[in-house]
This record gives sequence, C-alpha cells and structure tokens, in this order.
Amino acid sequence: MSGIDQAADDLFNDKSRTLAPAAVGSQVLLMSVVSVATILIFNILRPKNKIIYEPKVKYHVGEKQPPRISDSLFGWLPPLIRTKEPELLDKIGMDAVTFLRFNRLLRWLFSGVAFLTCAILIPINITYNLRHVKDKDRDILSILTIRDVGGAWLYAHVVVTYLVSFLIVFCVDIHWRQMIKLRRTWFRSPEYLQSFYARTLVVSKVPKKNQSDEGLRAIFESVRVPYPTTSVHIGRKVGRLPELIEYHNATVRQFEEVLVKYLKGGRLGKKRPTITVGGMFGCGGVKKDAIDFYTAKLKRTEAAIEEYRAQFDTRKPENYGFASMAAVPYAHIVAKILSGKNPKGTTIQLAPNPKDIIWQNMNKSDGEIARKKLLGFLWLALVCFFNTVPLFVISVLANLASLTVYVPFLRDWSQSSPGSFAFVSGVLPPAVSGIFGFFLPIVMRWLTRYMGATTHSSMDRAVIARYYAFLVISQLVIFTLIGVIFNSVKELVEQIGKRTSLSEILEHLGSLPDTINRTYINQASYWLTFFPLRGFLVVFDLAQIVNLLWISFKTHVFGRTPRDIREWTQPPEFQYAIYYSNLLFMAAVGLVFAPLAPLVVVAAAIVFWMGSWVYKYQLMFVFVSKVESGGRIWNVVINRLLFSVLLMQALMILTIGLQYRFSSLQWLSTIPPILIVFAYKIYINRVYIPAFRWYIPSEQEVQVAHVHSALADAKGNRLEKRFRHPAMHAELFTPMLHAKMMPLLGQVYQGKINRDQAKLDEYGGQKMEAQVIPGGIKIAGIDQNDLAYDPALYRRDRGELDWDARSVTSVNLLDNSPVSSSKSAFYANGNGSQPSVRVPGYDRYLANGPTPLQQSEIELSPMESIQEPLLHQAIPGYTHQHHASASRQSLLSSMPPLYHSHSDSMTREAPMHRPQQHSYSQLHDDRRSPVTTRAESPYQQYPPSHSPAASASWQLYHQSSQNMRSHSPAASIQLQQFEHQQHPRSHTPSASQQFGSQNMAGRGAYRGY
Repeated sequence: MSGIDQAADDLFNDKSRTLAPAAVGSQVLLMSVVSVATILIFNILRPKNKIIYEPKVKYHVGEKQPPRISDSLFGWLPPLIRTKEPELLDKIGMDAVTFLRFNRLLRWLFSGVAFLTCAILIPINITYNLRHVKDKDRDILSILTIRDVGGAWLYAHVVVTYLVSFLIVFCVDIHWRQMIKLRRTWFRSPEYLQSFYARTLVVSKVPKKNQSDEGLRAIFESVRVPYPTTSVHIGRKVGRLPELIEYHNATVRQFEEVLVKYLKGGRLGKKRPTITVGGMFGCGGVKKDAIDFYTAKLKRTEAAIEEYRAQFDTRKPENYGFASMAAVPYAHIVAKILSGKNPKGTTIQLAPNPKDIIWQNMNKSDGEIARKKLLGFLWLALVCFFNTVPLFVISVLANLASLTVYVPFLRDWSQSSPGSFAFVSGVLPPAVSGIFGFFLPIVMRWLTRYMGATTHSSMDRAVIARYYAFLVISQLVIFTLIGVIFNSVKELVEQIGKRTSLSEILEHLGSLPDTINRTYINQASYWLTFFPLRGFLVVFDLAQIVNLLWISFKTHVFGRTPRDIREWTQPPEFQYAIYYSNLLFMAAVGLVFAPLAPLVVVAAAIVFWMGSWVYKYQLMFVFVSKVESGGRIWNVVINRLLFSVLLMQALMILTIGLQYRFSSLQWLSTIPPILIVFAYKIYINRVYIPAFRWYIPSEQEVQVAHVHSALADAKGNRLEKRFRHPAMHAELFTPMLHAKMMPLLGQVYQGKINRDQAKLDEYGGQKMEAQVIPGGIKIAGIDQNDLAYDPALYRRDRGELDWDARSVTSVNLLDNSPVSSSKSAFYANGNGSQPSVRVPGYDRYLANGPTPLQQSEIELSPMESIQEPLLHQAIPGYTHQHHASASRQSLLSSMPPLYHSHSDSMTREAPMHRPQQHSYSQLHDDRRSPVTTRAESPYQQYPPSHSPAASASWQLYHQSSQNMRSHSPAASIQLQQFEHQQHPRSHTPSASQQFGSQNMAGRGAYRGY
C-alpha cells in the first residue's frame, strides 16, 4: 500500500495542480487556432456560395432586403457595424431584434461583471494565497479563485456579490425599458395594425352547447365588453385529414428520392429499387418493387384526402373558435378585460398568427393535457436519469489526473507524455458534453409538443424554460454532486489504504464540507475548457461547413430531388429555443462562478462578444423567424437570467457557510441580494409586464383606429379563410423530377405514358409539363432553370396577406415592392411618418402604357380621397404617407372639427362633401376589377390639375371606371383569393350598411371596410 500512499500524495501535492493549468491552456490554444482558421475558411467560401451564406439577399419579403455586402475578405463586417436597431426592426423582425438585444445585454453585462470581479477579487485572491498558502498547495489557477481564501478577506467577495447584483438589476432594467418601447413601436407599426390576426380573439374550452357560431356570439354577448365582434367562426373536426396529408407528402418525397436515385445521371440504374415491407430490424418482411409500391400508395392517399375534404361541412364542431373585432385596439382591450376570466368556462385570448398554431393540440381537453403533461414530465425525468451516464463520464474525464493513481495506463501515459495527456484531459470532457447535448433540444421539443403546446412560439418558450432547467440541474448540480461523490470516495479509499481505524475514518468525514467546497471551485478549470469550445461552435455555426459538406455528399452520392434543391435554397429558420437556452446556460455558469473564479466570467464575456457579431450576421443575411411573435420570449429569458443571479448568490451562501461550518452568522450577510432580486421581479410583474403584453392605445388612437365593418368581414368570410384548419386548403405535393429524366419514365413503367400539364402549388399554381403514369399520378418535369425557389413565390408564402394583399400578376406587372415599400422610416421616427414616395411603376406606365393583356393598375386605382386637401399641389405620381395610426382613418370623432391641419404642410382640409360619380362610389363593396389590388395602399390621391401626363391618366381612369361593374369569372376568383380593405368614401352608406353590420362601436362616424 505504500505505493498507493506515495501516488496519492503526489496527486494532491503536485500533479493535479500542474495538469489543470496545462489542460486549460491547451484547450484555449487549440480552440483559438481552430476558430481563426474557421473564420478564414468562411471568408474564402462566402463570395462563391452566397446561397448558403447570404440567402436573404435573394429571398426576402418586400423591401426587407439586407444591405449590400462586399465580396472582400472582411466585407461582411461594415454592414453589421452600420445597421442599427430601428432598421433591423424593419428588416429582420421583432423576434430577431429581441434576440440580438438579449445578446447585447449579456455582452455588456458580463463585461461589467468581469471588470468588477477581476479588478477587485483577483488581486485579493492572489495576495491572500501568496501570504498564507504554501507553494506546493497552490498553482497558477487556484491563486485566482476563492478556494483557499478565508477569514475577513471573504467579506470582499460578499461585497462583490452585492455590486454584481446591483449591476445586473440596473442593466436588465435599462433593457426592459427599451423592450417596452420596441413593443409599443411594433404594436403601432403598419404591419401589425393591418394584420387580421391582430384583431382576432381565440376562444378555447368552448362547452358543447356553445360549439357553433351562434354559441360563440352568445358567449361574447354574455360578457359586458365595450366592443362587439364583427364575425365568429367555430372550428370543425377534420378527422385524420392532417395525418393523411402529411403521409401523402412524405410518400411523395420518398417516391422522388427513389426515382432520382434510379435515374441518376440521365440513365436507368442497373437494378430497379426495392423496398422491404414489414419485418423488424432488417429481419423478415416482404420485398417489393419500390416504384410500384409508392405509386399505389400515392393513388390511395389522394383518394382518401379528397373524400375527407368533401365531407368537411358535415363534420362536428370543435371546442375552440375565433372571433374578429372591428379594430386592433378593440381586440386588445377586450382580451385584457377578459384576461383571467372564464365566461361560460371558456378562455378568451388574443389569437396567434394562423401560421403559428399547432392545430392538432387545439382541441385537447384539460384532462388529456394533464395526462400528457404527466407522461411528458415522467419521460423528462427518465431522460434526466439516463443523462447521468454521460455526465459521469464527463466528470471522470474532467478529473482524469485523479485517475492516474488507480489506472496504470493513465499513470504511464501522464509520466511519459505529460503534454499530450494534458491536451486530451482538456479537450475531451467538453467535446463529450457537446456531443451528448446535441440531441437534448430535439427531445425537449418533441416532449413539449406532446405535452399540448398550442403554438410554435409558446412551444419555444416552454422549451427554453425546460431545457434551461435541464442544463442547470444536470450540468451544474448533478455534475457537481458526481464530483463531490467521486472525491469523497477517493479520499475514503485513501484512508483505507493507509489502514486507518474506523473511528479515524468517521472523524475524517468531518472534512466533507471542505471537500465539497474545493470540489465545485476546482471544477472551474473544466468550465474554462468549456467556454473556448462554445466560442469555436459559434464560429463554426457561421461557417456552415457541415451544411456544405452534407449537400455535396448528398448530391454526388444519392442525387438531389428538385424539392430538395427548392427547400435548400430558402433561408433556414432560426432555432430561437436552442440558441436562447445555450446563452442562458452559459450566463448561469458565468454568474455562478463570477465571485468564485473570475476567469470563468471573462471567458463567458468573450464568447458573448463573439456571438453578438455572428448572430447579427446570421439573422441579417441567413436565417429567418418561423413566425413573428413580437418578442414574447423576452420575459421568459429575463426570468431565467434573474434565476441565475439567485444561483450565484445561493452558491456564495454555501461557500461562506462551509468556510465557517455555519457556526457563525456571517453567512447571513449574503442574503440581502436575494431579497433585492425578488423585489425587482415583483416590480417587473406590476409595471413592465402589462405594458409589454398589451397594446394599450391612447384615446386618440382609439378614435383614429381603422375600424372594419361586420358586413365586410362576413361578406368576405375573412375569419374563416384566415383561421380555417390548414388541412382543408394545404398544398398536396405533386411528384417532381428533373426534366432531363422525364424521357426515361416510359422505360420505368413500361407502358403508355400520357402527356399533360400539372398545376403545381409549389410553383404558385403554374402549369408545368407533366407525364401521367399508370394510376393517374402526374409527375412534373422541372427544368434546370426552375429548380431554385422563385423569390416572388417566397414573398407570397412568407408575406402576410393582410399586409401585402396583392396578386402575383400585379407583382410582375409593376414591381416587387410591397404595399408600403419600406417601413424603415416608421421604425426610425417616433411618429412613424414617411417621406413622399413615388408610386411604383409610374415611370414605366408613362413610357410604355398599359400592357396589352390587362389594364394598368395605375389607371384603375382610385385617385381621390375625402382627406386630400383641395389646394394641394401634388407632384404627378407621388403621394404622401401619413402616420400609421391616422393614414387610414375610417373612424373619425362624432363631432369632427371644421378644419384638420397637418404639421408638415400649410394645406387645409375642407370639411365639405366631394361629389363623385355613381359608378365609382359603388366600389365600396369590393366589386372591383381584379387588377385593382392596392385598395388599402395610400396611393390614392385627388388628381392634380397640372401636368399633361396626369391629366391623361385621369381621363383613362374615367374611361376604365365605367366598365368596372361587370366582372369576369377570373375576377371573381381573384377577388376570393385576395381580400382588400378600402378607405372610407364620402358618400352616405346605404341602410343595409348602416344597420346590417350591427356594429355600434364608434357610432356617429362612417366606418369603411
């Protein structure tokens, strides 16, 4: 046993102290070199692979194109420096700006914490260690920590926890106030105010007797709210239709992959592809021809889908529904009034974006949700339990030097090659942690969806909360406990090896507090190797190397289907839940070790600075948000950040208590910062949360709000169209094949192949050349030039119809700008004003005239307005865009003033009636020409009396307006497909319009549609 005694003595006196700094240094050096090399690779690859590194330059909505970026080596940095938050809010959306603001908060917060801890604590720690700790008992890392510090010197660390707590509260409060301003700006932005979902309420848990449109109306009539609904819609059961559609589309993907692989290179493969049906783990089953199998499967699923859709109107109602209000402020006021109340057992909230809804969870009952949550948490606990296995491995690897006493192989390795041993002990633990952590977010997301999340944004918030808790419990708490148990057992073995008596062993257990204290402080060296790896992963994410390699491998080995290419060219979705969770976990680690080991917080600050630049580039040029939620995640992440502060303070209490064995009351001095954080959280809930959650309009904003009539909502079936189950109108995939492979289909099926045209929803309803194979399945041939996703279709799919309500025809006719081409001026200016802009396509119209196939949109657009000043001398083709909250005044006060003056002009609004031709005034009921697609846009002005070009346009308008009563079937189809809202007209509304809507909100003023 003397050999073990000597080895243990060497271990505690020398090896662990020399190997830990070397392991940390090797990890920092390796990750720094690899990160620099990755950045150089990114700069080399970026100019030649813009579809990977800059997809948003080509694919963007409206005028939200990112700024120009140079192809030079570091040409991507200037746009990041010049682009500020107001422009980012317009370009990338509120959710992305919220993420960048949180990253900015962490960046500056940890810079301040690192300055405080390094400037105050490190000199104190070094001074104490040099004075009171022997050379053989300390190393270059330990003298920088609190491990060996004792006595009155510990009060300095207590004071620093106070300072850090005050700094965190101060920084968080500043950013909370800025987020309130951003939310107010977003609520008042034209994009939000013109979104239909913004004025819609969702009603869940509807009782059976109220599961009808009339029942929903009765629910709202039973509560005394100041504003009535304009339309209601109860959900309908769709049965297995969503599963069938998903099953059909998955089958199409498999079918395409089989065909592309079989016809790769423009020639038939040596053997027809086969598939094994049935069996398990490659055993048993029946082998069938894959092409014939998928062809028959597609035929069956298409027939089943059509049958389900034909029976939709006869389906039973669901226990949820939707109700639209006349204006966005009305919806927020009613939702706030009904918050926490349950009229007739229902829950009424603001409706999410239809694209955000997880429809299969909408109809879940309370009992079913409770059962699934219970099972979900049990699964979560099981995952946590099994995760202790890799955690034990990581803990052992983190204490690799300690194992040299018991493992001869490691002892020989550490003695023969201490450099390589230190390198592996520094690199291996965080690498294993990263590998096992890759799959955890996927499992968390699946469990959260299973547990009943109704929207993708709420699922992200739940994933952040659970994944953060999982990381803190597993990586911090359990990891530390495993280390404590490991070291305690090791010391027990050491005592037994010395043939110590049982009484002495039990007495030695009294040193357990010191063991605990030393263990979690010594683990700071592991986290010093963890953060360099996280920094490298941030840079590696920027380089997209894995994506490039996978695409190249799949192209050359298996071949890519046209659908793969289309989806690959689109900007990917940013996984907010995963990125937020990783940031929060790094923040928790940095704060926990801030007063204990200041170098950890320095490493965290460096990673946050790196991430702030990388993530800003990715959100500006690469990634998009799945669905805009308006930054709702902010409150969730701030709560977790404050909880991390509590963790820091709790560990500080433990450290001070263990130093004095809790025999004195000195540890009580560390409690007040916890009370400060709790008090600040109460302040947030009472002051910031209401202003953050609700759009609280002023009295003037309520008066000038754009009010929609019940007649218009009901006539256009707007609510049903927006919030009908997507399975009823979801796009069914049409099998697609490369055009050069189409001639081989005759040999594949060895039968008669008919030629036809297929209308592809994937291409905006365009007709493509197709071949009809036996069974009636159409396979469309896609030319090489059509493989990439069409930017116009991308704008159609990503854009909100309520905001950009234009047809693809009008996009191609005039230009690709949205109704309001850019909202940067709105976000940049406090009042949301915009300069006068030229009507898109005006110069082209004057130069070339209308197209021969259809009349010009300029000719048919209304050119007078009740609000246009009589003496206003407008420039031909120009119009002025007013404030967002007043530009579309469909509700004036009941006693309007005689004159309305603008602050930016000397013109006068005359309160007089402008007579209009009967043919034009009757256009209020949406009976317009199909190419009049800018009815909501501010490009409606009284025609200027000057300029011959403008006079000619006015005459052409009068000629065309006489023919606008008759409509072709195509016009009807287009009017059903695209809904428009119109400015109020000066004529008196008919009796049916005055009384048929039954909407008395803001009565006394005419409300346009």
